[in-house]
Amino acid sequence: MTLQERLADIVGVTHVLTAAADMKPYLTDWRRQYSGPAECVVRPASTVEVSKVVALCAREAIAVVPQGGNTGLVGGSVPTGTRRELVLSLGRMNRIRSLDLLNDTATVEAGCILAAVQAAAADAGRLFPLSLAAEGSCQIGGNLSTNAGGVNVLRYGTAREQVLGLEVVLPDGRIWDGLRGLRKDNTGYDLKQLFLGAEGTLGVITAAVLRLYPKPTASATGWIALASPAQAVELLATLRGRIGERISAFELVSRNSLEAVLTHVPDTRDPLGVAHPWYVLAEFGDSGTNEDLLERLAQALDGHEAVLAQSVEQARALWRLRESIPEAQFSNVKHDISVPVSRIPEFLEIADGGLRRSFPDAQIFCFGHVGDGNLHYNIGPASLIPRRDAVNRIVYDAVARLGGSISAEHGLGQLKRDAIRGQKSPLEMELMRALKSALDPKGLMNPGKVL
Repeated sequence: MTLQERLADIVGVTHVLTAAADMKPYLTDWRRQYSGPAECVVRPASTVEVSKVVALCAREAIAVVPQGGNTGLVGGSVPTGTRRELVLSLGRMNRIRSLDLLNDTATVEAGCILAAVQAAAADAGRLFPLSLAAEGSCQIGGNLSTNAGGVNVLRYGTAREQVLGLEVVLPDGRIWDGLRGLRKDNTGYDLKQLFLGAEGTLGVITAAVLRLYPKPTASATGWIALASPAQAVELLATLRGRIGERISAFELVSRNSLEAVLTHVPDTRDPLGVAHPWYVLAEFGDSGTNEDLLERLAQALDGHEAVLAQSVEQARALWRLRESIPEAQFSNVKHDISVPVSRIPEFLEIADGGLRRSFPDAQIFCFGHVGDGNLHYNIGPASLIPRRDAVNRIVYDAVARLGGSISAEHGLGQLKRDAIRGQKSPLEMELMRALKSALDPKGLMNPGKVL
C-alpha cells in the first residue's frame, strides 16, 4: 500500500488530499510569504486518528506539520519543502467536549474556531477572554501552540494563562492525557507548559481544558485622542488608579495606521473627525450597569478628547478600525515586539530615529497592545521587504537595548527562527535544543520552525 492508502485507512479516503488544487490553501501562509510542497494534507477527526497518523509518519520518517486555521504571521504552519512532509489539518476536530460551569472550565478540541469557543462560553453565561482579529477563522490548537496574545492580555493574560490541562499526541504517536481542570497541582513538572507556545515542534495539541470567567454585566468602549505614546502610557497608569482592574484592553493606534484603514476599508470613518497624532482604543468591563460605567469613565477621562460608544454597534465600529489595520497595511516589514510598558516611548524614539536615518522614506505603522508592552511595528513601503534584514537589525537592536522580545505573540516560525539566536543566550538555546531532542529525537515535528 502507498502512504496515501494507509493514511486513507485511518482517516477516510476523502480526508487525504493529494490534488494540487485541494492542497493549495494549506501550503501557503496567510501573508503569502512562505510556501512549500507536501506529500498530502491529512484531516483527522479524532485524537485516536491523529495518534495513528503520527505513529505512521514516525515509522516512515515523514515530518508532520500541524495546522489550525493557518492564520499565523511567521510561516509556522506550512511546510518548508526541505524534506518529506505532510500537513496535519485539525479543522475537523471541532467539538466542545464539555462545559463545567461550577468549575468554570470548558474542554474543547484543537480544531474549534476561537469565536465558537467564545460563543459557547457566552451562551453559558461565561466569558472566554482570548480575543484577536482572526478569531473568526483561527483555531484553539493554533492559539495555544503559539501562545496567542490578543487584546485582553492586560486583564486576563495570554493563551498560556487560559489553560488548565492539555491532551497531546507525542512525536511517536503516543497520547498524553493531561486534561485536568485543576488550578492547583504541585506534583512535579508542569508538562503542559512544554507544548504551549512550542508551535507544534514538540507534539500535536488535540484538546484543552480552558478557564472561563464571569461575564461582565457592563462594558464600555472608548476612542481617545493623544499627542504621544508617552501620554498613552501615562493615561493607562491614571486610569488604573481611578477605575482599578476594569480595563481589559488598551490599544495604541498611530494616525497613519488609522488613515490606512480609512483609505482601504469601506464604510469606515474617523471617530473624532479631527486628526490627532495617536489614539487609544480601550475596553472596560464591570459588574454594574453600562450607565454607571460610562459615567465613571467620563469622569476618569475628563480633559481628554474622546468618544465613548453608546451602543453595541458603535463599539463594534470602533473595534473594526483596530482589527482592520493588519490588512490595510499588508505589504511591509512586520514586527511583533515587546518591551516594558514604561519603555514604549523610548523604544519608539530609538527605533524611529534609526530607521529614518537609514531609510529616509520609511513609513512606520505602529499599533498594538500598549497595556502589556506589545507593539506591532511595521515598516513600509513594500520595496523595503527585500531589505528586511537591514530593517530588522535596527528594530531588534532597539528591542535588545531595552530588554525586550522580538516576538511577543506571533511566535518564531520560519520568519524569526534564525534571528532568535542573536536574542537568547547560548545556554537558553542549548536548553531549547535539549527539550526538542528529548521529545522529538527524529526531528519530525514541524521541522524548520523555532529551531
